[in-house]
Amino acid sequence: MTMIKAKAYWQLMRMDRPIGSLLLLWPTLWALIISAQGTPDIDVLIVFISGVFLMRSAGCVINDYADRKVDGFVKRTQNRPLPSGMVTSGEAVTLFLVLSVISFFLVLTMNSLTVKLSFVGIVLAFIYPFMKRFTHLPQLFLALAFSWSIPMAWAAQSNHLPVGVWVIFSINAIWTIVYDTQYAMVDRDDDLTIGIKSTAILFGRFDKLIIGFLQLVTLGLLIGLGSIYHQGALYYWSVLVVCGLFVYQQHLIRDRKRELCFQAFLNNNYVGMIITVGLFSTYLL
Repeated sequence: MTMIKAKAYWQLMRMDRPIGSLLLLWPTLWALIISAQGTPDIDVLIVFISGVFLMRSAGCVINDYADRKVDGFVKRTQNRPLPSGMVTSGEAVTLFLVLSVISFFLVLTMNSLTVKLSFVGIVLAFIYPFMKRFTHLPQLFLALAFSWSIPMAWAAQSNHLPVGVWVIFSINAIWTIVYDTQYAMVDRDDDLTIGIKSTAILFGRFDKLIIGFLQLVTLGLLIGLGSIYHQGALYYWSVLVVCGLFVYQQHLIRDRKRELCFQAFLNNNYVGMIITVGLFSTYLL
């Protein structure tokens, strides 16, 4: 394999842009921290950190395969490996299968409940990229795919699924719709031209209002989560900081400018990181 081809594969897997992996990693850590009361088993931690990066890469590959005929018409994606011809469709499918198989072998080292849940995860990862052709709610399917690591991680650590895990699932799903709608706002004009659907298009002129409402719901559920699992003061301070970040994101998207909407999307990495620190602080202190 030449260096040029290797670089194209690297870019296809978005390893040069880890923001998506981080957004998937933080809520996975939330589940592990709470289910293990601050000290997850090292083998579970390694499997899920590795799995996050592998499955996010697999998701990016299949997403680009699904969008291979339209990415060339979108300003942000026209130079990706598939539309630019650096990677063929067959190579992309092969890479997706290899990444998925490696991820599945990692899951096989966990308990049977986790293995069973993994089949739902791979289905969600596969179908999400194709939803934007059939529904204005592809962000909902991404939210389900990005949140499925939560019950899997909890099951791997504790071998059961209490009601609380679905609270975390709901928090992350709603938050994912928030940041992926911000992301979709970047491409809205191009998507309208080529016929791609998104919540940014569905929400229309109410996009900022609906994002704000979903952010408030996320904050409310985070407070509820703290109450359920008896979090300390530092956790609630972290929720307050997240409230400030959401206000800042609203400021960024106020004029719906592409670059600022993308900055708002990126800012969500700090949301996930701060909540992780807040949760861990309860058990550390």
